[in-house]
Amino acid sequence: MKYYLIAGEASGDLHASRLMHALKARDSKADFRFFGGDLMAAEGGTLVKHYRELAYMGFVPVLLHLPDILAGMKMCKRDIREWNPDVVILVDYPGFNLDIAKYVHAEGICPVYYYISPKIWAWKEYRIRRIKRDVDELFSILPFEVEFFEQKHHFPIHYVGNPTAQEVREYLTSAPRQANPRHVIALLAGSRKQEIKDNLPAMIEATRHLADSYDVVLAGAPSIDQTYYESYLEGTHVRLVMNETYRLLSESTAALVTSGTATLETCMFRIPQVVCYYTPLPTLFGLLRRLILKVKYVSLVNLIAGFEVVPELVADTFSVGNIRSELEKILPGGSERQRMLNDYEEVHRRLGESDAPDRAAEVMTGLLCP
Repeated sequence: MKYYLIAGEASGDLHASRLMHALKARDSKADFRFFGGDLMAAEGGTLVKHYRELAYMGFVPVLLHLPDILAGMKMCKRDIREWNPDVVILVDYPGFNLDIAKYVHAEGICPVYYYISPKIWAWKEYRIRRIKRDVDELFSILPFEVEFFEQKHHFPIHYVGNPTAQEVREYLTSAPRQANPRHVIALLAGSRKQEIKDNLPAMIEATRHLADSYDVVLAGAPSIDQTYYESYLEGTHVRLVMNETYRLLSESTAALVTSGTATLETCMFRIPQVVCYYTPLPTLFGLLRRLILKVKYVSLVNLIAGFEVVPELVADTFSVGNIRSELEKILPGGSERQRMLNDYEEVHRRLGESDAPDRAAEVMTGLLCP
């Protein structure tokens, strides 16, 4: 079977690589061609284009690199048509992937499967029309999406479990949590340069008064070159570790986390956290958030739980003072630490124990080879 996969960022590369591994276990003739990253390449097949050439976030960066993005999209469509796969598997990255889905569907090339469904429940809910039209099978990794897609929009989906939860469980089984002689505060400032630029300076400043008592450590993202961090860290109390986020979390006491998958990873390690996400024009964004966003929370932890487990300092609540105050509440002896740890258990319960890539591969191969 010929599988064409498209992942546009580091987390997509990870999840897609594990799906590829599971597909190979069920299909001995699996042949892969993909837009993705190093982890996917390690599973075999042909890497057509690396996600680093396409991963831009925010209006201005996307606008500045629009020619490159459009050229990549054109190249991808041509490559799919010429290779003629048995299925195209899209992994998150909706701005790019929904356009590819439209093309593949319109040309009648092959079925389109979407693994890790677009988060249209947060905003751009109108995209459901495109999903219904262009996607043959939708695979969800978040339990609350079942109600959104099936009950609200009458579009059947496959909930396969959560790969992040599974990855953390596997890590903790293979590398049990190690005691650190000095308490650690982890900084997870995002996987894109713009996120790091916006969030990291405030995180550093908010932890400055704790430098004598805690080892403050920044998790370097795999998609970012180590040299990019140097201007932010020079002369500070913060040290950097690259490509060791799970090890860092396993040793941490608390964390400051930019909203995204990292919030869920931190929860799965049972590390109390404060979610921090800077936005330009914070007062205006705070108003627009209430008017435009369809959900009450921005972090996956709170969305899965259905109530506020972790504090979210976003838009007009994002400030060094607020970050410092919320962080102190979750340090040992803090007023919110044990409450948050107790509430984490509800998130663990709702995610369940299923093997997401294996379950998705089982469904996919069953549909393709009934």
